Amino acid sequence: MAALLPSGFDAAATAARRRRLAARLSERALLAAGTAPPRNYEANAYPFRASSHFLYLVGAPLEGAVLSIGGGDAGTLHLPTPPVDDALWHGASPDRDALAGALGLPVAALEELEGGNASLPSARTPELARLLGREPSLDDARDQALADALIALRLHHDGHAQAELRRAADATVAAHRAGMAATRPGVREHVVRAAMLEAFFRRGMDTAYGPIVTVHGEVLHQRKSDGTCAAGDLLLADVGAETAGGWAGDVTRTWPVSGTFTSTQRDLYAAVLAAQEAAIAKVAPGVRYRDVHIEACGVLARGLVELGILRGDPDELVAEGVHALFFPHGVGHLLGLDVHDMEDLGDRAGYAPGRQRSAQFGLGYLRLDRDLAPGMAVTIEPGFYQVPGILQDPERRAWARDRVDWARLEAFADVRGIRIEDDVLVTEAGAEVLTAALPKQPEALPVGA
Repeated sequence: MAALLPSGFDAAATAARRRRLAARLSERALLAAGTAPPRNYEANAYPFRASSHFLYLVGAPLEGAVLSIGGGDAGTLHLPTPPVDDALWHGASPDRDALAGALGLPVAALEELEGGNASLPSARTPELARLLGREPSLDDARDQALADALIALRLHHDGHAQAELRRAADATVAAHRAGMAATRPGVREHVVRAAMLEAFFRRGMDTAYGPIVTVHGEVLHQRKSDGTCAAGDLLLADVGAETAGGWAGDVTRTWPVSGTFTSTQRDLYAAVLAAQEAAIAKVAPGVRYRDVHIEACGVLARGLVELGILRGDPDELVAEGVHALFFPHGVGHLLGLDVHDMEDLGDRAGYAPGRQRSAQFGLGYLRLDRDLAPGMAVTIEPGFYQVPGILQDPERRAWARDRVDWARLEAFADVRGIRIEDDVLVTEAGAEVLTAALPKQPEALPVGA
């Protein structure tokens, strides 16, 4: 039984979550763990990772299971009956009574589940359409009510969730230290990446998302780590741990391969760091996250004006979106059981009712626009990037006019991309940086140590 329950499992915490959700639901809802998709044939599957909504309420990754809850049901777990030869390939199935005792909720056969009224759409849970008699959809009022109830609960992390986020943060810090120590000129990117992932695997954890370890930091979602680290390069590593229970860490650091910044690299790094520290300082209950983003943009724009890259009043440059030529994404996002927590529910989770995404380039990529409250966890991750697809676009250059000093920018050609990211928990008094143990001051980065 212990093998089915991940380290950090807390039956009391998941039971309390189920009670809170059930109290919000007048109709029965179904939440499925999902199944692992096959790579090329059914028995050769990708690693299974249960739905985060299911993990939040059950706490154990039970493939094919469905939780029935609400409408008078405080929670019943339904498990599929395994094929007759399942024990040959996967070992003995869990005893239902023992599993019920360990999880703290009734367990029954999936075949006994007669249906439900609401669910959430997922490509990995095809059985839901049969059980509901329709495809789940966030256009359906019943599914909307379930989504809103879960959002209200998952936005504010309870004590168990906060402890798990701290475990993920600690492992993430260890991984980045290992990556810095493995970095030196001539080392392949994947060697640094391997050193970082080893720190997770040694702790019984995995990655919360596809790691980014690259000297091409201007590629925001670089999936490859097949390059070579050369003297004069900056290495950007966006790597986060996932605990066995599914809770995520998400940190980015950028460091010089040779261990020493050039003067231009250090100047731009200082501008990004100033923006990140100002944004973190603004995190507090009642503060609108969009304002945290604007704070980071303003500080970065002032830094770029001081360096001669941008021309004009920093506030006006931000208002018009000129800074987004170099900082085109949002300052961060929710963090929890998913690295972009609840983004499977779209802007319904990230944006408060009545708020919509901006049409402005850059600001339109902001993933979160809610007022912060105690228990919320967010990332703060401003950056500076020289993206050829942006900076070499004739229309954008014409729009920027003389507000960018293109000749001055050429002096900073040794900076492709810089991002600095930490995980931040909103507290009653302000904020706690969960990843504060990882250095980010230029002189403190332990590269090649």
